[in-house]
Amino acid sequence: MSEKPRLIKKYPNRRLYDTKTSAYITLVDVKDLVLQHEDFSVIDAKTGEDLTRSILLQIILEEEAGGSPMFSADILAQMIRFYGNAMQGMMGKYLESNVKVFTDMQSKLKEQARSVIGESGPGNQELWTQFLNFQGPAMQNMLGTYVDQSRKMFQQMQDNMQEQTRKMMSGFPYPFPGADKGGDKK
Repeated sequence: MSEKPRLIKKYPNRRLYDTKTSAYITLVDVKDLVLQHEDFSVIDAKTGEDLTRSILLQIILEEEAGGSPMFSADILAQMIRFYGNAMQGMMGKYLESNVKVFTDMQSKLKEQARSVIGESGPGNQELWTQFLNFQGPAMQNMLGTYVDQSRKMFQQMQDNMQEQTRKMMSGFPYPFPGADKGGDKK
């Protein structure tokens, strides 16, 4: 039996109300919920519209403006260019898959760190340094695997687009590159 997500209501005065704690909360509190892997949804108290994505984007915007941004202006511009593009849906899935692979990789690294340095954590600087020195080749291998998976995923996305284009264009009487596999060009 799965538990319902925590419900947060956003009121017209722009305040967020956590129905679980019966208290008003801030974006910092919502960020803490995300960091704690708490399942929640944010709805407009008046219309019932789901505002979860909007609130999460607002948190990202504040984090990006906070001094150590994750995204360069170039990558943000490239992401914007995908909106309205035929590849928009595929790009979202591609990014989501890559973030999942990276998160899985990070979890494995944390597990390895716990097994090597125990629960004392990175507070013991010497043990942490030894762990990172020992894990260098393993981390390179994991990153190499990540890059390979990313490359394969992108290639599959490209192949899928080409196949969909072939199917879509096959009904037209005009020849186009790659329309026939036999290489018969007019």
